[in-house]
Amino acid sequence: MSEEVTLTLEMADETMVKALSHLETELVKIRAGKANPQMLDGITVDYYGTPTALNQVANISVADARTLTIQPWERNMLQPIERSIINSNIGLNPQNDGSIIRLFLPPLTEERRRELVKRAQGEGENCRIAIRNIRRDAIESIKKAQKEGLSEDMAKDAEADIQEITNKNIASVEKLLIAKEKDIMAI
Repeated sequence: MSEEVTLTLEMADETMVKALSHLETELVKIRAGKANPQMLDGITVDYYGTPTALNQVANISVADARTLTIQPWERNMLQPIERSIINSNIGLNPQNDGSIIRLFLPPLTEERRRELVKRAQGEGENCRIAIRNIRRDAIESIKKAQKEGLSEDMAKDAEADIQEITNKNIASVEKLLIAKEKDIMAI
């Protein structure tokens, strides 16, 4: 195969893997009833006028299966951290005792579990769409190369390889979603 085709295949595979890792990150944020410090990864705190990630101004740890504790490095950061958690809409109410913030994860109802599964499925669909868009761009690149002199056989082989990479990554999305659904639905 020509160097351009090989490069196109590698780029398509690399960007599809990035889409998968983004999906994994998003699925971690969907809580499954168990305390996980990564649930708070998207939250930023106003740290002396600068938006800063929560994990850079406080120590986040798991106290037990349903409780997260947040120990700020500076006592005056308790209020901004509490405000950021409330404004983040993650569905948790912070309990501030003056030195530490506790987040209690309530047990999930059946209805809430189904909502979380739907949200996970939506994230999975976004990932599938991204993977298909990457496939489309790679195939367009191959067709462009064919117009510039790439043989028809090489173009067909490259398109088949792109489809194979796409199928592999879509199967990975399905595995991730099945695992997350089991995790959410487990009581």
